[in-house]
Order: sequence, then structure tokens, then C-alpha cells
Amino acid sequence: MESYQRQATLLKAIGHPVRLQIVDLLRVEPECVCHLSAALDRSQPYVSQQLAILRNAGVIVDERDGTNIYYRLADENVARQVAAACGDADPIVERQALACCNCPKCSLARGAGVEAYKVAC
Repeated sequence: MESYQRQATLLKAIGHPVRLQIVDLLRVEPECVCHLSAALDRSQPYVSQQLAILRNAGVIVDERDGTNIYYRLADENVARQVAAACGDADPIVERQALACCNCPKCSLARGAGVEAYKVAC
């Protein structure tokens, strides 16, 4: 029964469109809240609230890197569940450098001469 409870908690947590998008983005690689906010075109407080729900459900974990906090999936089971829910083995959303995001990853990509940004902010 404990296994079913864990699965139900996971499904409930990712059963919201924005949280599903967040988890899908995190399937690609760990991200910071500023990048998730820019990628989802949502306010940082709203994204932080969704991240807290996912973290409390054990879907994601956070890791500090200097002054930045990056969120990643807690385990591969989550990635498999999202792939099953979305009907696609590949993530819906690809990692991309965003013009309106000042996270270290996007700043580094812009500094490296990435020609175009797929999402204009």
C-alpha cells in the first residue's frame, strides 16, 4: 500500500499544468527559479509556490551553488511518470538560453555567442 501512496502523491503533485511543465523542464537539466519563471512566463513568486508544492511532495530537490539554488528531479521515477503522462520519451520543452533571464546558464550562453534565443521575452 505504501507504494501506491507514493505514486498517488507524485501524480497529485504533477497533476497541475504548470507543475507538469516545471517537471518537464527539469527532465532536461536542473534549473533555477529565475529561469523557470522566464521559460514559463510566470511570476517568480508563483513559480516558487509551485516549486514548494513539488518539493514537499518529494518530486524535486534543491541544491545550492553559491548564491543560486537549482532544482532537479528527486529520482528517475518522476521522469518516467512524466514521459508516460505526456506520451513522449523526449521532454516537451527543450533547454534554451532566454534573452530575459539573468541566470548563470543563460548569461554564459549569451557570452558564448549563442546566435538566437528560441523564446523572446
